[in-house]
Amino acid sequence: MTFTLFQSIWSIVVLVTFLGIVVWAYSGKRKSAFDEAAQLPFEDNPVTDNNNTSSE
Repeated sequence: MTFTLFQSIWSIVVLVTFLGIVVWAYSGKRKSAFDEAAQLPFEDNPVTDNNNTSSE
């Protein structure tokens, strides 16, 4: 297997992976999850960590 063939195959793999991520990100099934995540910075009650390990 020549290096040029390896580069060509690798380019195709990376392109297919990129297109898969784009399709996943813009799919209608993920819209509600992304909308919910987009509103997290605007929540009034931040999530607190109840597992305090400090011994005061």
